[in-house]
Amino acid sequence: MIFLKLWITFLKIGLFSFGGGYAMIPMIEKEIEGNGWLSAAEFFDIIAIAEMTPGPIAVNSATFVGYRAAGVLGGLVATLGVSIPSLVLILIISRYFFKFQNHPLNTVMFYGIRPVIAGLITTAAVFVSETAIFKEELSINLITKIFKQPLEVLNISSILIFIISLVALKKYKLHPILAIALSGGLGVLLFYVF
Repeated sequence: MIFLKLWITFLKIGLFSFGGGYAMIPMIEKEIEGNGWLSAAEFFDIIAIAEMTPGPIAVNSATFVGYRAAGVLGGLVATLGVSIPSLVLILIISRYFFKFQNHPLNTVMFYGIRPVIAGLITTAAVFVSETAIFKEELSINLITKIFKQPLEVLNISSILIFIISLVALKKYKLHPILAIALSGGLGVLLFYVF
C-alpha cells in the first residue's frame, strides 16, 4: 500500500508541478507532511542533501523521501513517479513545439506562466527559511516577535552562514560546491563547537 501511495503522490507532483525542482518544493513538502512521511525539518535536510548531490533536485528529493518512507524499493517507486510525467509530457510537447514555436499564442502563454514560476520558487524560499532561519513557523505573531524579541525567533548562526555564503557567492564568485563545503564547516563550527 505504501508503494502505491508513493507512486501516486510523486506522479501527481511530477504531473502538476511546473518550473523545475525548486518550484516543486512546496508541493513536495505539503504531500510529505500530509502523509506523515517526514517532518518539515527532516524534509529540508533532504533538500540540502538533494542540492549537494548530482541530478535534479526533485528527483533526488523523491528518491530520498521514498527511501526514507519504504526503503530502496520506495525510493525507486517515488523516483519513477516524479520522473515519468516529465518524460511523457516532453515527448509529446517536443513533437509539436518546434512546429508552433513562433506562434503568438505560444509566446503569450509563456509570459503568463513565468510569474507563477517565480511565485513558486519564492514560496520554496519562504518554506526553507522557516526551518533554516526562524525558530518557529512564519506567522503574523512571528513577524511581530522579530521586531520585539529577535533573538528568540531568529537563528543567528544560520543567518550568519547565509550572509557569508551570499557574499562569497555574489561578490567573490565562489564556486557553489566550495560554498556548500564552507557552509558545512561553518555549521560544524557554530552549532557543534560553540
